[in-house]
Amino acid sequence: MLELTEDASFRHEDWYGEEIVDRHFVRCSFQEIDLTEATTRGAVFTECSFGGVRFNASRHVDSAFTRCVFTRCVLFDTEFTGCKLVGSSFAECELRPLRVEGGDWSFVALHKADLRGARLTGVRMREVDLSGADLTGAVLTNADLSGGHFTGARLDRCDLRGSDLSALDPTAVQRAGAIIEPDQAMVLARTLGFEIR
Repeated sequence: MLELTEDASFRHEDWYGEEIVDRHFVRCSFQEIDLTEATTRGAVFTECSFGGVRFNASRHVDSAFTRCVFTRCVLFDTEFTGCKLVGSSFAECELRPLRVEGGDWSFVALHKADLRGARLTGVRMREVDLSGADLTGAVLTNADLSGGHFTGARLDRCDLRGSDLSALDPTAVQRAGAIIEPDQAMVLARTLGFEIR
């Protein structure tokens, strides 16, 4: 059973290398916390706010951060495996290099996020907001991007193979050298109004 903590406020605490396992935080505030090299496993954060938190080299496995707000956080070399971040938002955060494998990042707000070189594979990202985001040289493969928002995004040299690009308007993004597969090219051609016979 998860250990429950509700409506708590944590400020200027050193959680370096902590292992957060099977805990549930609800509507908690984390401000200027050092979570460098920390690990979460089976942890749940619901409607929590993170301000100025350092997640450097932290690892998160089968954890959930749902409807959370991340502001001015540093996620250098952070890794999420099988995590759920549905409805969360990132503003003014450092997200490089970020690695995400599997999990559900649907409805996540990454507007204008710097995701250059990020690696996101096999992630469900329905209706994700990547408008204005920089994904230059990123790997975004086998992802469910249906209903996503991409206006103004930079996808130069981005590997998009195997991802759902049905919501992508290629005229609304920068895309030089982006890598796709033949079936994805067909989808984009139809988006542009071409009739394929």
